Amino acid sequence: MANRKVIYEASFEDYLRSAGIPYVAVDEAKKAIFAGVQLKSFDFVVYAKAGPNLLVDVKGRQFPYRGGRRWENWTTREDLECLARWEEVFGSGFAGLLVFCYHLTQVQEAAKFEVVHHFRGEYYGLVGVYRSVYADACRTRSPAWGTVSVPTAEFRRLVRPFASFV
Repeated sequence: MANRKVIYEASFEDYLRSAGIPYVAVDEAKKAIFAGVQLKSFDFVVYAKAGPNLLVDVKGRQFPYRGGRRWENWTTREDLECLARWEEVFGSGFAGLLVFCYHLTQVQEAAKFEVVHHFRGEYYGLVGVYRSVYADACRTRSPAWGTVSVPTAEFRRLVRPFASFV
C-alpha cells in the first residue's frame, strides 16, 4: 500500500486491498503533461471484471457534514475537466469515476450505505458516479472557487455502491 497522507485515499486503498480488487495507485508527486498542458492526477486505476476499467478520483467528505447536511458532493470543474482528458488518454475501456468516501461521523449512518469500510477505527461509506454522469448533472456551486455539485436528491439517484462498478 502506498504511503497515503490523505485518510480518505488511504481508506479507499485499504478497501481495495481487503476486497482483492486489482488496482494501481497513482503517484501524485509525478505530474503528467498532456498536449502541453499539465493535468491534475487522479488517484487510482482500478481494474474491473466487467465494464470499463476505472480512473478513480477519491473525494473525501464527512457524513453528516456541518449542520447535519448529508451527501455533500462538490468537486472542482478542473477535476472534471482533467478526468475527462485522462479518459481520452487511456482510451476506450476506461472511464473516469468519482468515488465519494464519506467518513461516517456517527456509526448509525452506516445503514445509508451498502459498502462500508472500517479503517483505523473509523467507518467510511463508499459510493461512486461516472465522471460523465456527474458532469451532465452538476451545477455551479461557487464561481469564485470553481466548484460544482449535484443537488442532493439527484445525486442520491445517480450514485451507486462502489462495489457495483467492479
